Amino acid sequence: MSDILFSPVQLGDISLKNRVVMAPMTRSRAGEGDSPIQLHVDYYTQRASAGLIITEGTQPSLNGKGYARTPGIHSPEQTAAWKAVADSVNAAGGAMVMQVMHCGRISSKHNKAADAETVAPSAIIAKGEVYSDTAGMVEHDIPRALETEEIPSVIEEYRQATENALSAGLAGVELHATSGYLPAQFLSTGTNQRTDQYGGSAENRVRFVVECLEAMASVAGPGKVGIRICPGNPFNDLHDDNPEETFTALLKAIDPINLAFLHTIRMPEGPVDNIALSQKYFSGPLMVNDSYDAAEASAVIESGVASAVSFGRDFIANPDLVEKISAGTELSEFDHTTLYTPGAEGFTDY
Repeated sequence: MSDILFSPVQLGDISLKNRVVMAPMTRSRAGEGDSPIQLHVDYYTQRASAGLIITEGTQPSLNGKGYARTPGIHSPEQTAAWKAVADSVNAAGGAMVMQVMHCGRISSKHNKAADAETVAPSAIIAKGEVYSDTAGMVEHDIPRALETEEIPSVIEEYRQATENALSAGLAGVELHATSGYLPAQFLSTGTNQRTDQYGGSAENRVRFVVECLEAMASVAGPGKVGIRICPGNPFNDLHDDNPEETFTALLKAIDPINLAFLHTIRMPEGPVDNIALSQKYFSGPLMVNDSYDAAEASAVIESGVASAVSFGRDFIANPDLVEKISAGTELSEFDHTTLYTPGAEGFTDY
């Protein structure tokens, strides 16, 4: 393993002290009003030796919430709470970007405010269930299809979330465009049956994502904005007839924006070679993800394929992951039973 994993790198306007990135991971510990609490300050600060921390998915609006106890970035209280997190991480020499995550149809009224709705490109319910604190496992809501004239207001939520995140001291934002959430719902033929300019052809289905990125980039420039994708990912009842065509159209459309990075999840058994597709059509910095070990991460950077590698599960049980990789120390295993439970156990006690 070479030392390249521990060398600095620039992703657009975002400076990384090393190339070991903490991947975004839902942990379901938000407090009252969907605000981060002191546990979040501790959790992220413990991991500040990462070259970059990408926060857990954070909803840009009341409608954007899908899961129990996930944080938001749409109220003054949430923004102030995130500032406490970012200030602590920055003081420890770290850097953070916020992943903005609108869950769309992957939600239940049991997890939402009373005046919130579940919306999607089309009124197609997602198969499966979602956990709620009040009713246990429940079916997803039947979503209401967004009217064409409403879509600019949803895009504005992403723009405002970006403004709030930057005002809280984060270094940038990442658009969550995979895992079956709202942007992925617009991209995919199985969830997007619209007949307006946001549906039908691949060029139309990518429009929502492109306009979200443009809105986010309008706040502080594209060099502080990234996007996370995983072509062919079936998670959360997602299906696309031709993911290679869809994501070729998306990457061609977003490449001229000059984003800070493209964060691509590989799928070795998937219908598309996600890394190769990203390399072919995206000319900016590439961050790769999914079960890389240290040697493989070093090799993929050394080869010139990627600029950085993000680690998820390894960062849960190893707050000092960077130091352990550098020293060649054996990594600790995480406890899967405490991934989403309230409190410090399985969160800040590793």
